Amino acid sequence: MRLPLPDPDRPPPGPFRHSFWRSPLRGPWLTSLLGFALLIAIPLIAITGFLSNDAYNPRLGGNSVGRMLGPLDFYLFQWPTHPSWLYAFTQGVHVTIGLAATPILLAKLWSVIPRLFEWPPLRSPAHALERLSLAFLVGGALFEFATGILDIQYAYLFKFFFTNAHYYGAWVFSAAFVFHAAIKFATMRSALSVRRGLEPLRDNLAHTRPEPQQTPASDLIALTPAAPSMSRRALLGTVGAGSLFLFVQGLGDSLGGPLRVLSLLGPRDRFGSGANGFNVNRTAAAAQITAQEVGPGWRLELSSQGRSMSISRAQLLAMPQHTYDLPIACVEGWSSTQRWSGVRVRDLSRLMGHEGGMIATATSLERNGVFSAATLAENEVDDERTLLALRVNGAELSLDHGFPARVIGPALPGVHCTKWVSKVKFSEAPA
Repeated sequence: MRLPLPDPDRPPPGPFRHSFWRSPLRGPWLTSLLGFALLIAIPLIAITGFLSNDAYNPRLGGNSVGRMLGPLDFYLFQWPTHPSWLYAFTQGVHVTIGLAATPILLAKLWSVIPRLFEWPPLRSPAHALERLSLAFLVGGALFEFATGILDIQYAYLFKFFFTNAHYYGAWVFSAAFVFHAAIKFATMRSALSVRRGLEPLRDNLAHTRPEPQQTPASDLIALTPAAPSMSRRALLGTVGAGSLFLFVQGLGDSLGGPLRVLSLLGPRDRFGSGANGFNVNRTAAAAQITAQEVGPGWRLELSSQGRSMSISRAQLLAMPQHTYDLPIACVEGWSSTQRWSGVRVRDLSRLMGHEGGMIATATSLERNGVFSAATLAENEVDDERTLLALRVNGAELSLDHGFPARVIGPALPGVHCTKWVSKVKFSEAPA
């Protein structure tokens, strides 16, 4: 039985009919203004996100990204250790701008929702290609923003591995965004220039009218508009206030210090006081670390190319101690700078007979975590500020902060600052 082709002149009832959409606020100008804001925000989010993925050094055995390298995993440079706050900055920008852009994205999707119900859905091969890119754009945007926000809140409602899905989803979304921006840029510029930039914001509620039709006609402008319940100025003001609130949340978390009190929604911001009174991502209880494992019998196992050595904590404390102010920064966007003291990782490498050119894999006592080991790149091992930390802010590490020893270093992602370290293995850096 042959199905009838859709009649372009007789759309189904409901949202497929132009008369269904009655808001007088929708139109090319509003959509273009919101699009212009996203044209600034999304490249910042994408670039800093890809840079932060590079900081993981996933070429070193996966290294906390949980995947084998594929065709989309390419790197133009080795992640530097200077400045020490580099990862905190890139990931802070990624999360803070991402949060601030969320209300703008939702308003943009609301402004163009009639186009998701175009009839007929496909008019030509070119139209089909545009519709496909739109599906990837909208789907990718919702997926990336939703999973990112859930990750910030540690709400893993999804059953897939976040890092992988977010990374590959970013490639899909970024490609669709570039394609869409390229074909719509001229339309956006024309819509903003025709109405003289921000001039429509002068209209109050009493003077709010649908945008005048231009040539070609826009299907975003309502055929039978309802009376406005708010002005465009009020709409954009509400969106702006929401963006500013979320921007402050991200800023307080990423900068830390006195500004952290502004981060009312930060899930890791209630951490007590004292020398160890700063963010804890994963507690010892959650990692199932027992007192016996970190007690007097704890030993650090060093290994390299058939050699091995066992060192007690007392022996580590007897080695030259070094102190640096370094940030610990997490993928969720928060960072916190503390004063760390301990043994240089490169001194441990020299203890094993190496003078440089080595990578180091630190393994945790934690056995039920996703990231129980992380590998430091050659430049990270050689940097004098990369420590096996034994103390913080002049006090012993607390159990939650990784006692008896943890890794800390400049520009390291937090997930590479392995806590409850039990083993460090040195290997030759890959060519």
